[in-house]
Amino acid sequence: MPALFARFVARLSHLAVALASLAVLSACETAAPSGQATPSFTDTRVAVALLVPSGSGEASDDLIAIGLENAARMAIADLGDVQIDLRVYATAADPDIAATMSSKAVDDGAKIILGPFYGAEANMAGAAVAGRGVAVISFSNNPAIAGGNVFILGQTFDSTANRLASYAVTKGLARIMVVSDQTAAGEVGKAAIESAVVAAGGSVAAVGSYQFSQNGIVQAVTDIAASAQASSSQAVFLTADTGGALPLLTQLLMENGVDPVTTQYIGLTRWDIPVANLTQPGVQGGWFALPDPGLAQQFLARYQTAYGAAPHATAGLAYDGMAAIGALVKQSGLGALGPSGLTQGAGFVGVNGIFRFLPNGTNERGLAVAQIVNQQVTVIDPAQRSFTGGPGSGRAGF
Repeated sequence: MPALFARFVARLSHLAVALASLAVLSACETAAPSGQATPSFTDTRVAVALLVPSGSGEASDDLIAIGLENAARMAIADLGDVQIDLRVYATAADPDIAATMSSKAVDDGAKIILGPFYGAEANMAGAAVAGRGVAVISFSNNPAIAGGNVFILGQTFDSTANRLASYAVTKGLARIMVVSDQTAAGEVGKAAIESAVVAAGGSVAAVGSYQFSQNGIVQAVTDIAASAQASSSQAVFLTADTGGALPLLTQLLMENGVDPVTTQYIGLTRWDIPVANLTQPGVQGGWFALPDPGLAQQFLARYQTAYGAAPHATAGLAYDGMAAIGALVKQSGLGALGPSGLTQGAGFVGVNGIFRFLPNGTNERGLAVAQIVNQQVTVIDPAQRSFTGGPGSGRAGF
């Protein structure tokens, strides 16, 4: 048990920061970003500012910045007739600097801002240019900072929960128990799952939670398992992630009689990252959602060919954002880049599959449902390729 919990303990401080900053997940590396932007944009191309978190002194932020810029430039190369003048501004992962850089970018002539990375940065950046009619497309996945002129690209709890709850109910699993961390992130995830279950026509059969510690899980799991059984829950929907409570929690649920063969385990987070998690006994047979694996693999291969290394896990978001910008300009001109133009219903296609911005600044993504079978990921329901209202209009490169 201590070995299983080592990553969980290490994750405690990270989750607190992730909720405050509201970023999306992290991973690998490539080549150096271009650094500070020059003072002005050209008049003959679409002026786009890219805000990246380099300069913070953290190597991880520099790697994130590299991946974002490289992916954005890949998308620009795929846009064809739409000519983009991209300028990169370093925010040092600091909300105040992000606000200053967003104002500077608009002063320099930017028509739209792609980034920044962290939610707190995006909140400040959006506020700084809110009165100037410029949209901010952040890489965050935090719905709390979305709205007005701020849009988020990251995969949200709502989007994931809706996809999985809908699939579960269509498969006859209508009685679903929600099990969550007693953390701010866990509460947000719990609310998303409960709402999704009801919207899908199912019912929340029971709820359970645990203090975010090894002892907290051990103390709570007996009651959680008993509730699952007493409520005749057909599935347990977990907010836990692989770097936190998931390995220990699923193992203890099994040991306390919640058999994954008869009670479907469902995860709000990616259960295949890191790959080593696929060997955990408790996740076998479990469901989770992920972007279209075929498109993601194409992006990975192209990126590695272009830059000689695997991309950071969030790099594809920059491609998606640039694909949307290019598609809107091609379809409707520069006027479409304002906050009202981004929410066209057909959506866009990027390297993570289809997505569209919603009027509240959040997004909806086409996601595949995957199952872990014999320590391998198997897609059991493919990601949709279009939204109601027509195919995505932002197809770029694939």
